[in-house]
Amino acid sequence: MKKSIFYHAGCPVCISAEHDIINLTGLENVEIIHLGNDRNKIEEAEKAGVKSVPALVTPNGNVLHINFGASMEDVKK
Repeated sequence: MKKSIFYHAGCPVCISAEHDIINLTGLENVEIIHLGNDRNKIEEAEKAGVKSVPALVTPNGNVLHINFGASMEDVKK
């Protein structure tokens, strides 16, 4: 099974959501990408359909936007 991908920007909302996602799915089932630290993944996230973070991209390509931490435009600044 492919892993889900959890994109975030490191804000408190994102970190809280990260912990919840890991608790729900297990760390072995999700790849965590901190876009503030791994800026070369921003384009990948946008191509997947991520409009704001935190967001979870499921293995079949659904994008689940969780709460609202920052828009992708804010992340790119």
